Amino acid sequence: MKLDLNSKSLVFIVLGCLILTLSACAKRPPEADVEARMIYDEANDPLEPMNRQIFAVNMFFDRIIVEPTARLYRMWGPPDIRDGISNFVTNWREPVTFVNDVMQAEPKRAQYTFSRFLINSTFGLLGVFDTASKWGIEGHNEDFGETFAVWGLPEGPFLMLPLLGPSNARDFSGFVVDFFLDPVSLWLEHKNWTYVRYGRLALRGLIYREENLETLDDLSKSSTDLYATMRSSYSQLRLYDINNGDLDTSNEDDLFDEDFDDFGDEFEF
Repeated sequence: MKLDLNSKSLVFIVLGCLILTLSACAKRPPEADVEARMIYDEANDPLEPMNRQIFAVNMFFDRIIVEPTARLYRMWGPPDIRDGISNFVTNWREPVTFVNDVMQAEPKRAQYTFSRFLINSTFGLLGVFDTASKWGIEGHNEDFGETFAVWGLPEGPFLMLPLLGPSNARDFSGFVVDFFLDPVSLWLEHKNWTYVRYGRLALRGLIYREENLETLDDLSKSSTDLYATMRSSYSQLRLYDINNGDLDTSNEDDLFDEDFDDFGDEFEF
């Protein structure tokens, strides 16, 4: 049976509600154990046992498929070609950033985003060339997870999503909104080019993984608990993104490229 747009959205909404329900039932340390409660609250990870299992599956999938594919992409794709593909994919996500700029009441940033999309879609040959940056109009990323944060919604429990990687209840909800209400995705859906829609998703993940090959390799080798490190790094980076780079995230914010949205952002979509 083929799911229509509303049915697909309902599936994600039900899944999100289920996750929140499970987190509410998670066991908290007793009040008397002050240190354990402090660690528990700081991690914000009531579903840790389940999250760690999902993380292990993600790492296995990354090891056998994603990482080798990213290395082949780097090996066989000349840097200029890879840059052009990355620019193209980024350009066609600008409408999502523009919508979120507006929803966050950031008219100046919305103007920059609109200008970038207009310039790169024309003079940049549909976004293959980042002409706007050369003209001094730098880009930025926004997603509905950040918009929900600006509106004051709590982040909810930390989540490790299958294939998608680190997230939380608020960012997962934002991802659902971004994915189904992305103007470009809606247009592709209208044209019945569903395979292109999901292809964009996969390509963004591949680009992110290729750009972070060395970073994630070093992180894997240096971290005694990679899961905990990625959980902490994700939380710090999201704070940095939500505040448009105004926070001092010490050494955490350079573990990942700022393109991680959304995809989470591991993958940010």
